[in-house]
Amino acid sequence: MTTWDPADFRDRVQQVLDAFLDERADELRPLGPDAARLVTEARTALRGGKRFRAAFCHWGYRAVRPEGSDASSWAALARACASLEVLHASALVHDDLMDASDTRRGRPATHRAFEAEHRGAGWRGDPEQYGAAAAILLGDLLLGWSGDLLRTSGFGVEQVASGLAIFEQCRSEVIAGQFLDVSVQARGRADVDTAMTVLRYKSAKYSIERPLHIGARLAGATPVQVEQLRRFGLPLGEAFQLRDDLLGVFGDPDETGKPAGDDLVEGKRTVLVALALDAAPPAAARRLDEALGTPLGPADVDELRGIIEDSGARAQVEDVIGRLTDRAVDSLRAADVDDRARDVLVELAAAATQRTV
Repeated sequence: MTTWDPADFRDRVQQVLDAFLDERADELRPLGPDAARLVTEARTALRGGKRFRAAFCHWGYRAVRPEGSDASSWAALARACASLEVLHASALVHDDLMDASDTRRGRPATHRAFEAEHRGAGWRGDPEQYGAAAAILLGDLLLGWSGDLLRTSGFGVEQVASGLAIFEQCRSEVIAGQFLDVSVQARGRADVDTAMTVLRYKSAKYSIERPLHIGARLAGATPVQVEQLRRFGLPLGEAFQLRDDLLGVFGDPDETGKPAGDDLVEGKRTVLVALALDAAPPAAARRLDEALGTPLGPADVDELRGIIEDSGARAQVEDVIGRLTDRAVDSLRAADVDDRARDVLVELAAAATQRTV
């Protein structure tokens, strides 16, 4: 690719994913229609999205090894980038089940789709249990496939080993971060520091920092370059997730594909919520705290949004997003990376932190 066209890049990544799933479908065909159903749902889970993880992996690579390589190199890089989207899909399938989410990107969440299939066919047993079991297994399958795609990307053995070391660390971080999130919700409390730790390991690192590192490692980055990309990627990842937290409360359902105030219904103990609980008047803070994770109607969601807004937490998070993004971009401007890649990464930073979906 000689120019940066985000839509074209997303199409190329989708082509890689489609071809990879075709390969997996051929492997599983002897198992019959049930296995084929898993592949069909995997295609749904891997359709759409912003492809930020793939993009940051790509430009992490180009930051170290500028454009101009041959088609085989592009093909290997595309598969490596796509592996992060498979990892992301795995996390979303499991996350939706753990959060009891009904929708994802405007479609039924994976466990709900399998549940509906069971109920519609009139099978024996509990449809919800079937849906949960199927989602766990599909998420596990995608998790395994993500590593397979990177291992078979087409890069040399040493390059793949270097990228896989970061990839495996990334998988461990996101799984542990997800458990931190589940535990925080179960305890029903989290201060700002705890919420930031969850944010960092559940999302920030695997969304931006680790994809950058994987791309850079595949390109043969020096330890200094990897550290410079970390100084860009980690604060940007935190800003990215803080934006997601705002959208989880204040986002437009027509754009996010999730119900209004979905994070409030799910009882998410985000940085936004922790700040609001600290700053709101006692009665309002108590109302917010007790309402989190309970069934909420539109009027309830509007009331809780008002409490968060009036506490100043929304404005505070917006300010933090701006400061983290500025810190990330300033670090990137001083980094020893390709100038074209630097420009595109700055564009991606804006896209990741100023989005409405």
